[in-house]
Amino acid sequence: KNADVVVNCIGILFEKGQGGFQKAHVEIPTRIAKACEAQGVSRFVHISALGVEQGTSKYAKSKFEGEQAVRSNFPGVTILRPSVIFGEEDDFFNKFAKMSKILPVLPLIGGGDTKFQPVYVGDVAAAVMAAITHPEAQGQIYELGGPEVLSFEEIYERMFKYTQRRVLLMPLSFGFAKFQALFLSLLPTPLLTRDQVESLKTDNIVFEEALTLKDLGINPTGLDIILPQYLSRYVPGGRFADIEAV
Repeated sequence: KNADVVVNCIGILFEKGQGGFQKAHVEIPTRIAKACEAQGVSRFVHISALGVEQGTSKYAKSKFEGEQAVRSNFPGVTILRPSVIFGEEDDFFNKFAKMSKILPVLPLIGGGDTKFQPVYVGDVAAAVMAAITHPEAQGQIYELGGPEVLSFEEIYERMFKYTQRRVLLMPLSFGFAKFQALFLSLLPTPLLTRDQVESLKTDNIVFEEALTLKDLGINPTGLDIILPQYLSRYVPGGRFADIEAV
């Protein structure tokens, strides 16, 4: 009530308890969109995810269904579809860096060929602000990706470069990874779920015809500018290990 702008950032990566993806990605955004329309909100920005139109996972399908529901209830909504988001407090590079400290091997699910286009969290935030202030953004969908397309294996290699910590990479078939996920998904915060394995069957990259960060006036930030700022905490001996004592 009395809001001029609404931004929906609600989303989950795995299902726990009642509702799950359907509640978080479809039911709640639908209620928000209806409330925005009823209250006369001028701008509504909905954050979805890249690759939802082609994805076969429950996550992707629910995200896409949520987009459709939001657009039908608030036609002027601006939808942002980011690829994997990276930044100082991310749950992507940090997650794998922590795993590399305690595990002798890291999995290459599906051979590590799935492609990603990691996007900096600061650029996603800037895209939200641009979507709010640019009149032409109303009713549009923007796909947000960084300047590099990397395979899962190349993402590991980039992480190893800045953590100065290397472990073996073990290729796993999608089938065997889903079997492992049966057990890993039982953890309070699952390390891996069957649905996440399914999501890795689809590349997570921006389509050539899509509107992008550049259409919002934003030059995407490269991994090599940001990763050293926070992955150095995982360097053996700490981030100041290479500095000689005076």
